[in-house]
Amino acid sequence: MNRRTDLVIIAESNFMMKTLEELALLIQGTKIIGDAKTKIISIEHDSRKITNGSLFVCFEGAHFDGHKFINQAVQAGAVAILTTRNDIENLNIPENVAVLIVPEMLNSLAVIVPYFYDYPARQMRVIGVTGTNGKTTTTYMIRSILINAGYHVGLIGTIQIMIDSEIFPIHNTTPNVIDLQHLFVEMLRKHMDYVIMEVSSHALAENRVAGVEFDTAIFTNLTQDHLDFHGTMENYLKAKCKLFDAVSRSGYKQGKTAIINADDAASDEIKKHVLCNQITYGIKNDSDLHAADVDVRAIGNKFKVRGDFGCMNLNLHVTGIFNVYNILAAVGAALAEKIEPNLICKTLEHFKSVPGRFERIFANIPFSIIVDYAHTPDGVENVIETARQIVKNRVITVFGCGGDRDRTKRPIMGRLAAELSDIVIATSDNPRTENPAEILKEIEVGIKEKIGSKIYECIEDRRQAIFHAVEIAKAGDIILILGKGHENYQILKDKTIHFDDREVAQEAIVNLMDN
Repeated sequence: MNRRTDLVIIAESNFMMKTLEELALLIQGTKIIGDAKTKIISIEHDSRKITNGSLFVCFEGAHFDGHKFINQAVQAGAVAILTTRNDIENLNIPENVAVLIVPEMLNSLAVIVPYFYDYPARQMRVIGVTGTNGKTTTTYMIRSILINAGYHVGLIGTIQIMIDSEIFPIHNTTPNVIDLQHLFVEMLRKHMDYVIMEVSSHALAENRVAGVEFDTAIFTNLTQDHLDFHGTMENYLKAKCKLFDAVSRSGYKQGKTAIINADDAASDEIKKHVLCNQITYGIKNDSDLHAADVDVRAIGNKFKVRGDFGCMNLNLHVTGIFNVYNILAAVGAALAEKIEPNLICKTLEHFKSVPGRFERIFANIPFSIIVDYAHTPDGVENVIETARQIVKNRVITVFGCGGDRDRTKRPIMGRLAAELSDIVIATSDNPRTENPAEILKEIEVGIKEKIGSKIYECIEDRRQAIFHAVEIAKAGDIILILGKGHENYQILKDKTIHFDDREVAQEAIVNLMDN
């Protein structure tokens, strides 16, 4: 039975202690205040995780300043502080605590942390998956294949961290460089053969995966998202390309492969960064792995995968064209890792689904409810088009857009929902610091362009919106609840509350039956 707990990393005696001086020598322009021979046994940025001998990293952000927790860290056992500040006299650091001053934090950590932990990723096979959509499902499929092949597998993704069957929570798709190296240490300690990880564009841009030697890298697709962070689609693509620069570098391991979606317009640019073996996949364009005779059905996809290995006939439980691509990516990665085609086929035919990814809510009702994480224009379009292929009556789409994120995609998602759905209910997602009503206004601009004579409503309260969709549904309808998927929270301006679309949908069904 899976056990969910908090992941606690304990420094192992087999990892060599390093002195502050050794770490300083890695970076130009550093300065040490205090004892340069101070021995460091762990690196932490969370003062609550400090143990005796820790180096405490003082991150500074728009809403957070690690320097405020120096005393707490020292009391817990920190023997040294890492900072970019030169005015240490204003930080009230005890005289017996050494200070390492670096010129820039993120790039310095990218060098120091992997070195300190002796590059644990070099001792396991590492598969990285990047792209706007499909990362989570693809990683879960690959994990299933490798487990069935007899390997111990770690997974780092949007939903959770897994070390074999142990499950741990996660807060970012790709953890920062400190937490990520901690994870690799723990996975190595628990004898993982493989680590499969979603690699976000943020992580690539911020060099969080520094020191990770990738063996297989997968590109799923590139569509509009995260422009609030990257600014332009060109910058977004440049960030993705960094994963393929990484997998192409020679290192301590052999057998590097890039797996690329040949049907995506960005694939040509991705290929320019590939200097290792590559496997392309697709449905439309020429590719090394080609899906043929694709049959998308309500109960699942059926198609053939053709390649140098021969032909694989797949009859699957997962549906949708987007899952055809996810399957092809997983097949490519498995073949790159020398897994037998027959085992790949058998595993995928038993694969069910991933939480919050086109996840059906099972109940004794004459219509269907599907929850999906789709929160980009491309994701919304893919999910609604899949529903259109299998629906008997109407598609009712409930969705919103997150606050403090790319505003330009809001009217685009509104247009797509209006064009492809029969009924649209726009609602709140994670508004964060923004006014939910203002977000809805921006979505509504796009809805009005394409809704025509069809019905749409704006219901700010997400719970009320889901209840309303269930109340108006008729036999043969499909209700799509999009945007949050596996998430069990909603981020408001002043707090985060428990909110799970799946739970709320079940409550709405009970309410319908009671009335």
